[in-house]
Amino acid sequence: MDAANDLATDNQPVDPYADMRNARPWLDEIQDAEKCFQEYQDKCDNIDKAYADLKSLSGANAERQMQIFWANLEVLKPSIYARAPVPVVGSRFKDRKALNRHASEILERSLLTSFDTQDIDETMKAIRDDLATNARGVMWLRFEEGENGERQASAYDHVDRKDFVHDPARKWKEVGWVARRSWLTMERMRMRFEQTSGDAYMKASYSERKGKDENYAGEKKACVWELWHKEKNVVVWATPGVDVVLDIREPYLQLDRFFPCPRPAYGTVERGTLKPVPDFVYYKDQIEEINELTARISALSESLRMKGFYSAGGEDVADAIETAIKQNDNQAILIPVPNVAAFGGGGSFKDSIIWMPVDQVAAVIAQLIQLRKQLIDDVYQITGLSDIMRGATDPNETLGAQELKSQYGNVRIRDRQEEMIRIARDAARISGEIMAENFSMQTLMEMSQYEDIPTQAAVQQQIMGIRQQIAQAASNPQMVAQAQQNPDMAQKMLQQSQQKTQELQQSITWEQVMAFLRDQRMRPFALDIETDSTIQPDENAAKQRVTEFLTAMAPLIQQLGAMVAADPASANFAGEVLKFAASPFRAGRALEAAIDELVDQMKQKASQPKSDPAAEQMQAETQMKMQELQLKNNEMQLKAQESQASMQIELQQARAELEKTNAEIKKVYAEIERINKQAEAAVVTAQAKASQPERAMQ
Repeated sequence: MDAANDLATDNQPVDPYADMRNARPWLDEIQDAEKCFQEYQDKCDNIDKAYADLKSLSGANAERQMQIFWANLEVLKPSIYARAPVPVVGSRFKDRKALNRHASEILERSLLTSFDTQDIDETMKAIRDDLATNARGVMWLRFEEGENGERQASAYDHVDRKDFVHDPARKWKEVGWVARRSWLTMERMRMRFEQTSGDAYMKASYSERKGKDENYAGEKKACVWELWHKEKNVVVWATPGVDVVLDIREPYLQLDRFFPCPRPAYGTVERGTLKPVPDFVYYKDQIEEINELTARISALSESLRMKGFYSAGGEDVADAIETAIKQNDNQAILIPVPNVAAFGGGGSFKDSIIWMPVDQVAAVIAQLIQLRKQLIDDVYQITGLSDIMRGATDPNETLGAQELKSQYGNVRIRDRQEEMIRIARDAARISGEIMAENFSMQTLMEMSQYEDIPTQAAVQQQIMGIRQQIAQAASNPQMVAQAQQNPDMAQKMLQQSQQKTQELQQSITWEQVMAFLRDQRMRPFALDIETDSTIQPDENAAKQRVTEFLTAMAPLIQQLGAMVAADPASANFAGEVLKFAASPFRAGRALEAAIDELVDQMKQKASQPKSDPAAEQMQAETQMKMQELQLKNNEMQLKAQESQASMQIELQQARAELEKTNAEIKKVYAEIERINKQAEAAVVTAQAKASQPERAMQ
């Protein structure tokens, strides 16, 4: 029996990562990858200094340079990214399913809230700067969950180029692992890794991280690498100086593409590798020549002053000239020369002053400026920054020529624009996965503020309310009597209640949407996540397109309406045409549901039979006659009811009189019976008296 079985027999959990807890292989793999990209990192360090180094730029002895590299980047950066991305979630197939529509709306609203609260625009700008400067920008997504799951968020982090490394590969699909470095204090290390690796965190290499400013020293921190390995399906946390991994587990996020980061935004890369090649290296020689010429022009400009020589003799003339010249020392300087004859010339006044040949210096400077201008044009040709992008155009050009230059001026930077759009879209998709599979229903309800669908509890409460109303009506004698008097109305009300109950049972609820979003297999096939353009639009062109759209839509709707009225079967075709016309516009996605409702209304209206004026008049007359007959019938029923009521009253009065008469007759009979009894008693008494004398005589 092997060790694993022994552990299982002893009821102890088997460690599936026992052979992966040694940190040395993981750190060696990261170190090898860092060596592979070391040349790129060294080049980027020099580029960062050339772009913005405050110490060298502000130094008193700094050489004169033309900051063409900084100027190019300041034009390039807003050209490739200018506004925050806007997530757009829709059904992948336009089948008009209610569940897909509700789920996409909830997810889109949640992404909008997440992009805003987590300030993705700041992250995108940092990625843009890295892409423009060093040809690679990296984003990393995190799932944040507070205590008891009360706070859930999807964070978007920009990763510094030195804090990101991956498996060297030819293309991103072949990358086997990615790693991100974070810097943590000992307290944060204890809170994060004490439960997973005990006190191993205490052996990490803590040091003060000094930046470019040597006078600043922050808290002591240790670097921790978080490595996601696709093939081994693990996430590892390791730090130099510790022999065991701080933590190792199964990926805590189940993502379609495994990695919690989109493919980095790349500029130029070496063929067959993923090593970025910064644009700066392509025109580094030209920039060095431009800076050298700038320094030379500056030095020659310093010597470009009026300098001359004059005779030391003739003190009056010398003093007058020198006094005049001293008033503008920066413009001209005269130096007395004892032996002016050494310079040649005659004895005239104009020949007594000999000037330095500044025209030759000026000619050299002009040639240097022209040469530098040519080098700057070469830089613009290499970088692809046309004059239209820099706002420097020929005023004599026609509008068509400027539009053509503007159109083709973006060709060289279009790939970088698309890279920024792509990384924003990938970030939205990964964030959408995190939200759909990890966020609670309450969190999504709060983030989306979506109230178009109820919860299952609310639906059941409404159904129970309807059933209670039916039960109360059935137990109410008055309602039962009314139902017996008007059974058709009672049946109609019962059918309406049953129909309402059925509609509630078939309605989409939050629980159904959450089940759909949790379905990792079905959701990617049903929903499509995109982002709006991150490039600054031309407002005038956008307004012109909207105007053209509305101008074209007005007659189109009229024609389609007439077509659907003539043939209701063409309603679907009309709806698809409207969707196609609105699809290029961002608002077109929001209009799709309204267009679907319009199509349904057009179908219902067109399917109704056409009205016939004669038939309508006949129907109206029939209705009037029916109303008259109904009125007469109501009058007759009212009279009959009144007559019946009168007869009932008379009958009740007759019954009362009869009962009164019967009562009086009963009284008479009682009196007669009383009188008879009295008479009988008197007879008996008389007979008794009459019999007494007869007895005496005997």
